[in-house]
Amino acid sequence: MGNSTGVVVGHTIWKAFARSVTRAVRFVVRKVSDWTRPERAAPLLLGLMADLTRSKRDLLAENALLRQQLIVARRQFKRPKLRPRERLGLLLVARLTKYWRETILLIKPETVLRWHRSGFRLLWRRKTRAPCSVPRLAPDVVNLIIRLTRENRLWGAERIRGELLKLAIHVSKRTVQKYMRRARGPRPTGQRWATFLHNHSKQIWTCDFLQTYDVLFRPIFAFFIVALGSREVVWFNVTPSTLRRVGSTAAAECRAVGRGSSLPDTGQ
Repeated sequence: MGNSTGVVVGHTIWKAFARSVTRAVRFVVRKVSDWTRPERAAPLLLGLMADLTRSKRDLLAENALLRQQLIVARRQFKRPKLRPRERLGLLLVARLTKYWRETILLIKPETVLRWHRSGFRLLWRRKTRAPCSVPRLAPDVVNLIIRLTRENRLWGAERIRGELLKLAIHVSKRTVQKYMRRARGPRPTGQRWATFLHNHSKQIWTCDFLQTYDVLFRPIFAFFIVALGSREVVWFNVTPSTLRRVGSTAAAECRAVGRGSSLPDTGQ
């Protein structure tokens, strides 16, 4: 009698435990389904995690269904309002596929590029922000620079800066040059630099070294050498390396190009 009672009690406890586990599993599945719905405010990360468990057929069907809904939404909403975090999410996801121009439907690809340029401007503004506000030059100092320039036509910016330092006035050379231009008269007539370049353009190479950034805002360096007369690119290189490495490589290869073509060989 006692054994049968114990079996009945154990079976009842097991059934209650099984029902509790079933309810818990259903609750978790329902919550995960709610979190991964497209209409949620932030479904991106959870949606990606849920996509890992789906088959390729299901993903293609869902992709076609979402694309059709986007086409309908594009006809009804001309300019959707996107939050800053939504714009950032589109920028990051667009980087993962090379077909992002064909995938984006609600906005134009130029809009995505404009967002990226705006982000770069914010980054560059922060990198180039002055540590402290520089006070403007006093009017008396400006008048003194103009007076020294007019009274001493042979003095350069460094000489005028030295004279100001004797008076305990600390001004940079570039600032002195800025106000010296106001005091200088018109330049003497004669052959200008543009005329010289026009007459000797076939014997001149010009170069430019610039720094730019990739899509992740990492610095990259570009070096160009162009024949001034024909506007032909003689040599170029784009690398994340430093200027010394790019310069040495450019010098070696340009000498070889100059010896093997009709372009001038600078010998440098």
